[in-house]
Amino acid sequence: MARTQVNPTRMELTRLKKKLITATRGHKLLKDKRDELMRQFLELVRKSKDLREKVEKGINAANKNFVLARATMTDETVNVALMAPKQEITLEVSKRNVMSVDIPQFQYRTKTPDSSDIYSYGFAFTSSDLDDAVKSMQDILEDMLQLAEYEKACQLIAVEIEKTRRRVNALEYVMIPEMQENIKYIRMKLDENERSTQIRLMKVKDMILEQTHNYSHLNKD
Repeated sequence: MARTQVNPTRMELTRLKKKLITATRGHKLLKDKRDELMRQFLELVRKSKDLREKVEKGINAANKNFVLARATMTDETVNVALMAPKQEITLEVSKRNVMSVDIPQFQYRTKTPDSSDIYSYGFAFTSSDLDDAVKSMQDILEDMLQLAEYEKACQLIAVEIEKTRRRVNALEYVMIPEMQENIKYIRMKLDENERSTQIRLMKVKDMILEQTHNYSHLNKD
């Protein structure tokens, strides 16, 4: 790994040590966040899978009822019956925060208090199969909204997992090893400087002693 240029001083060593401690703590926190996001992601995927199977069964049942209704009624009668829906739905979107990810939550309100007030036609000229088809669609509405919420949550959490994974890898394989290498380099340089200083001091001491000894010997002479 290429080592960045650093100033081998004790002040820089202290700064890098503090930075390494912060990076190590951040690495642990990010790993914990990644693991928790993965846990919630897998749980949402499981719920989404089960709910999707339920919704698809409901849609298939509604389609079958519509096919039966068209078999016993003319296209014109079906189109007129469904031309003006009686019920209206207002969708409200809120958010909840999951590990710094804003997950949408869907809630709906119907125009009339009775959510089963869904038939916009009279029963005299329509078949019961059309009633069953409309009821089938109404029954799976809440599940469809819940499924949309789960799948959007999975998508957002997957993006956050990838971002967190990259940050963890950057700290684990790049930043922390680089700081450790720089700290090792500074310590080595400081040790070299300390040994060089000791050698110089010893040489100066020897020179002083030699000069003192020679000076004393000359005075005796």
